[in-house]
Amino acid sequence: MSKRRLVITAVLAGQSQSEVARTYGVSQGWISKLMARYRAEGEQAFEPRSRRPATSTNATPQATVALVLQLRDQLSARGLDAGAETIGWHLRHHHDVTTSRATINRILTRAGRVVPEPKKRPKSSYIRFEAEQPNETWQSDFTHYRLVTGRDVEILTWLDDHSRCALHISAHTRVTGPIVLAAFQATIDEHGCPASTLTDNGMVFTTRLAGGRGGKNALETHLAALGVTQKNSRPAH
Repeated sequence: MSKRRLVITAVLAGQSQSEVARTYGVSQGWISKLMARYRAEGEQAFEPRSRRPATSTNATPQATVALVLQLRDQLSARGLDAGAETIGWHLRHHHDVTTSRATINRILTRAGRVVPEPKKRPKSSYIRFEAEQPNETWQSDFTHYRLVTGRDVEILTWLDDHSRCALHISAHTRVTGPIVLAAFQATIDEHGCPASTLTDNGMVFTTRLAGGRGGKNALETHLAALGVTQKNSRPAH
């Protein structure tokens, strides 16, 4: 039984505060405060009060919290990236507010703006394969993207498989074989020639799945002339 409970019980049983103070080695002033708290809070007086401050000097200002949530909504409504990095950039450049990415993520999570993904695989379960040396292997791919204006584009990239550095990024109305070849040669001019390339089986990269019709395309011919090994992923991989 806690000392607080013993003291309160003794006083309620009719003992004087001075007698209780001598018995339990506490001051009468402490007993008076304890009894006042008991009358105001009931049995909560049996437990010590938290020493945690009522407010935190390091807490993010409410104005900043509101601004983060406002930017999240505005960017999402416009179809733009609304992650912590982007929100942080807008805070710094348009509102003169500097807030860490971790703080922005906490604000979004507490406000329920981040959808949890409980079924997402943990990062520890992924096995990463990478080239051992720079320019050992370049990867290339292109992806569709819709701009804010509503215009559809295709973004072409050439990536060094060792450093994960994006050696080339360009946007086009439609990625074609000549565009892929020109981008590859421009990247060679700037970064040197790779020992090999790795792409999917799109016709802009290879015609090997076209049933042998038409021979090699321009990229395949150029790679062979340079002595660059061309690697393609498995179909439907």
